[in-house]
Amino acid sequence: MRSQFVLSEVWIGLRRNLTMTMALIVVVAISLSLLGTGFLFVKQVDRAQSYWEDKVEVAVFFCVKDSGITACQQNGPATSAQESAVEQRLQALPEVQSVTYIPQAANYQGFKDFYSGEPSFVNGISESEIPDSLAVKLKNPAADATIAESAIVGAPGVADVINEETILNSFYQLLDSARNAVAILAVILLIAATLLVANTIRLSAFNRRRETSIMRLVGASNFYIQLPFLTEGAIAGLIGWVIAAGLLVAVKSLLLNTLAQYFNFDIGLSTGDLIEVIVLSMLVSVLLCGVTSFVTLRRYLRI
Repeated sequence: MRSQFVLSEVWIGLRRNLTMTMALIVVVAISLSLLGTGFLFVKQVDRAQSYWEDKVEVAVFFCVKDSGITACQQNGPATSAQESAVEQRLQALPEVQSVTYIPQAANYQGFKDFYSGEPSFVNGISESEIPDSLAVKLKNPAADATIAESAIVGAPGVADVINEETILNSFYQLLDSARNAVAILAVILLIAATLLVANTIRLSAFNRRRETSIMRLVGASNFYIQLPFLTEGAIAGLIGWVIAAGLLVAVKSLLLNTLAQYFNFDIGLSTGDLIEVIVLSMLVSVLLCGVTSFVTLRRYLRI
């Protein structure tokens, strides 16, 4: 009998405040989906950083005959002695784990493979224009890349030094900025959802003030009086969470998985990562609607 009464009161409350309930569901769904998207971005950035952590290198390119570098034009192509000197200097650094020499022919083949979809561009570059190079693997790329780079910049025969850590840091900063923007927008919407939950519960309680007054007079406990209102908030929050879960599945399937197809390495998020974010969103939804409803009702019952 008590459960039937609670359910009937919940239905009455949802029906009387249908517009506000629908607005609450929409705001909760959008805010949770944005918050979940931020969590997915965090996981994606962490996965990418973990993947590249052991693969970051410092690339050293030597001068060739037709190089546009001023030092190369003045001193000519790099000699075998100059290349060996640079390689030995790098190997002597304690921060360097290994140094791999890549000859011109191998670099040219790699160039053709990378630009295989643009034959006109490949045909315009001859093998003589592609330099020999060194691939320098560091023990701690984040801390040691600058040291290795400064040790060989300007050395005879060296045309250019590329620190891959710097390139990746710029990419990570771009992802972090996108993630932070999504998180800020999600927080703003969560605040809006909190206010909307409070207003919805307050309006529902005001519309049923006569019923709650009678329940007080007959000795009903505060929890029993609050239960229909708490259930209303919980139902709206759960519906919003279900919609948000669907949106998060779409974000992973249509956005993140699609982007991952353009890369030749596996840094995509797993189904387990998605489930973890969805469960976390559900907890946020429960806390948002439950705590807000409880606090609002406690204040109402004291009036």
